[in-house]
Amino acid sequence: MEAPVLEIPEKVCLLRLSAIGDTCHVVPLLRTLQAAWPKTRFTWVIGKFEAKLMSLIPDVELITVDKAAGFSAYGRLREEMQRRGGFDLLLHLQLSIRASAAAALIRAPIKLGFDKPRAREMQWLFTNRRIAPRRREHVLDSFLGFADALGIAHKRLRWDIPLPADAQKYATELIPDRQPTLLISACSSHRARNWMPERYAAVADHAVRTHGMRVILCGGPNQFEREMAQAIAKAATVPLTDQVGRDTLPQLLALLARATVLVSPDSGPVHMATMVDTPVIGLYAATNPERSGPYLSRRWCVDRYAAAAHQLLGKSAEDLPWTQKIELPRVMELVRVEDVTAKLDELLALAPEDRT
Repeated sequence: MEAPVLEIPEKVCLLRLSAIGDTCHVVPLLRTLQAAWPKTRFTWVIGKFEAKLMSLIPDVELITVDKAAGFSAYGRLREEMQRRGGFDLLLHLQLSIRASAAAALIRAPIKLGFDKPRAREMQWLFTNRRIAPRRREHVLDSFLGFADALGIAHKRLRWDIPLPADAQKYATELIPDRQPTLLISACSSHRARNWMPERYAAVADHAVRTHGMRVILCGGPNQFEREMAQAIAKAATVPLTDQVGRDTLPQLLALLARATVLVSPDSGPVHMATMVDTPVIGLYAATNPERSGPYLSRRWCVDRYAAAAHQLLGKSAEDLPWTQKIELPRVMELVRVEDVTAKLDELLALAPEDRT
């Protein structure tokens, strides 16, 4: 069906449960809607973990879904929706049957979702309006397509996330001065996207010896990420600060805001850095940075996706479906240390205002 022509709605619900990076992409859409409809009340149905970050946004109600709780989480969501009543508009921003199950519990006369070619996992069954079809665009741009469908032409590419005082204090203790600082967030939750620890260590060595940088390792508290940090520190020949598993999401966001640059594979921190205008040297071979790379730093990404398509699949990247991942063993070996250090050298040669 055609997208709606609306009067300004009183109550709008956004549905995007996960993951961290994708919720970061939702924020410019939210900011666009807030600017166009300043009197509208916005609610966001979001994952419990992701809400730990997005709870920093003022003037938005969050309703959390604990995905780890299984079916009982949807029972609680049903009770919440029955208690609070409906919305004028639901924006269904996630292509998963789990999210569509949540959409079915949210009452709204207009449920806007993706066009049918993009509406994987039968999302179209849970919506009654669709955005216009578009092809081969970044995830963030696909969300802004919802604003287009609502007749909002002026987009707001901004995040403006307030940083709590305790998070800023944490970041200032680690980065107390103007010494340039490299953050390394080494792990994605998809292990095939991860680079090798000895190569991260070589980049850290280069950053310290060539540019006099401070190097901080950051990441989540799970055992795999801790072991990766230990392996990087062991292989490096320069001092590193290991903060893996020692911060909260707001603290990590504040640390990213004070850093000079982040090096990371395709992962949530890549998009958190974008929210605070910190450049990212993204390491991409398993996924396509034109679709899922750091939105403001795609020129700084090491992009070996086309090489992976050719060498591992025998195809050109243009012939692959836009959402195709190449999460195969050894794919990240295509990203070389000299590719990353060259990007770092080029970035640091610019004035800070020219880096993003």
